[in-house]
Amino acid sequence: MSDKTYDVIEIVGVSEESVQQAIRNALTKASQTLRNIDWFKVKNIRGAVKNNSEPIFQVHIELGFRLENK
Repeated sequence: MSDKTYDVIEIVGVSEESVQQAIRNALTKASQTLRNIDWFKVKNIRGAVKNNSEPIFQVHIELGFRLENK
């Protein structure tokens, strides 16, 4: 069994479609610069209102990514 060590960062994903899409947007963007993302945790869901009625979903998540052995 190998020992694993993780670092954790917090980011906010945004979508005009849904909470799920906001999470996917956050993971997609984070994976462009981070390797070994293994998990996420939703910390908060909030939103903004556009044009008096259209929601913009904002999801605050923690990402856990495995640190590499050197």
